[in-house]
Amino acid sequence: MAYDERLAIRIQECLGQTDALAELKMFGGWCATVDGNMAVGVLGNDVIVRVGPDAYAEALSEPGVREFDFAGRPMAGWVFVNGRSVDTAEALEAWVERGIAFARSLPPKTQATRERTKRRSGG
Repeated sequence: MAYDERLAIRIQECLGQTDALAELKMFGGWCATVDGNMAVGVLGNDVIVRVGPDAYAEALSEPGVREFDFAGRPMAGWVFVNGRSVDTAEALEAWVERGIAFARSLPPKTQATRERTKRRSGG
């Protein structure tokens, strides 16, 4: 599945100089990781945001948000945000910040883990 490259560029602009940032192409889309933990991405015309299990129900209650159901398997703690719901810079930045905050709350992945992830994603 192709992804909205313009939306990815807008997210990159929000990310700015985020520490320990890496960009990958995964799942036929694009994503950004912080310390090896996925934070935010784009699949099709949707933004993928990793909000974590504690913020999952609240995120799902927001307009334009649905569960991240990739290949028929929902992933608790991850959501799709409809691209139309992030038309404004402020709306997109808020979701990007949520993804970065959750990724930073996790322990950094080791170099070996990052290499395994990179090989699996074809990057």
